[in-house]
Amino acid sequence: MLYYQIQGEGPVWVFLHGFLESSSMWETLPLSQLPITTLFIDLPGHGKSELLAQNPTMHAMAQEVQKVLVHLDIQNFTIVGHSMGAYVGLELSQHTGFQKLILLNSNCWSDSEQKKQDRLRVATLVQKAKSHFVREAIPNLFSNPDSHPHFIEALAKEANEMTPEAISFAALAMRERTDFTEFVNAHPEQFIFIHGILDRLVSMEEFEAKILGTSIHLLDCGHMAHVEAGEELMKVLKNYL
Repeated sequence: MLYYQIQGEGPVWVFLHGFLESSSMWETLPLSQLPITTLFIDLPGHGKSELLAQNPTMHAMAQEVQKVLVHLDIQNFTIVGHSMGAYVGLELSQHTGFQKLILLNSNCWSDSEQKKQDRLRVATLVQKAKSHFVREAIPNLFSNPDSHPHFIEALAKEANEMTPEAISFAALAMRERTDFTEFVNAHPEQFIFIHGILDRLVSMEEFEAKILGTSIHLLDCGHMAHVEAGEELMKVLKNYL
């Protein structure tokens, strides 16, 4: 089973980290102040979780998360997913008991053909030059990398502890993910986007073109809102208690 930590009292919120991260990413936020039960899960091949899934798909990753929910007898839950974690959350939105998904620095559509080619290159590159990929990729997640050297160093260290197989698995899973745009637009009350206006990975133009009627909260940050705009992020999360 995937590694998890559960604490607190109240409605269950499931926190899912992004690509190359682990549940330790949420330590930057004072989530214990919220009147909720927090369930932190390390996704397959990340953090303290083994690469349990066989097929590199978001659905396979979500099935492993679902096993944790069944094990803990969690009937109803809200998800907060950062980047790739939100992709897993979209798969879980098809399950009974799902109440809300907060997509943090993420989106609900499938990759463009160019992006799919980029994912394939990553899956191949890490087999030969994992540390080079990590060193190049992580600073670009921040709007101003020079302001967060310690976080970048810690995240790079954690990413380098992953196996090349786990990184490739995640890259290929994101490459083949399902497009949920129509579903999200049809159920705007269940999906909330929190996005950084300086996020290099997902452009505001795409949001304006694809998201209709769903709540979008914009923060002055890049792809790492929990680090660059933690106080503002907490204020938004409190709106959905």
